[in-house]
Amino acid sequence: MKKITFLLLGTNLGDRKKNLATARKAIEVSVGTILKTSSIYQTAAWGKTDQPDFLNQALEVQTALPAENVLAEILKIEHTMGRTRDEHWGERIIDIDILLFEKEMISSTTLEIPHPKLANRRFALEPLAEIGGDVTHPGLQLTIREMLEQCPDVLEVRRILE
Repeated sequence: MKKITFLLLGTNLGDRKKNLATARKAIEVSVGTILKTSSIYQTAAWGKTDQPDFLNQALEVQTALPAENVLAEILKIEHTMGRTRDEHWGERIIDIDILLFEKEMISSTTLEIPHPKLANRRFALEPLAEIGGDVTHPGLQLTIREMLEQCPDVLEVRRILE
């Protein structure tokens, strides 16, 4: 049975638009069909601010994989694209996060869904609201649009024109 997952792509190294396109192609091959793609948003780095701005994009993906397998596949994509995990919140060629997976709530040593920091990250909520604003967060029982309205994060998130 096919399920819907929402992913967030982020990149702040190299040709950022190309990195997003490469990640989208790899997701289509190994995770599932991309049903919706948000605009691309530019955001100052969150957490560790002395690095280049990020480009972020949300995807709605239909997959036959369980959440744990989606995680395994996106970690492979990150590795193949050259992602290294040298520093927490550091620069990265690509970052792919699972924001939501159906209405599932998963908490394990390797995976937490919904993404535990989603409600506090405008750079994730803005693109997600564009393609899934009416989707309800299964834990908070708020729509993504309502979460965005209540988000305490003041970091500017700017949609860029292609």
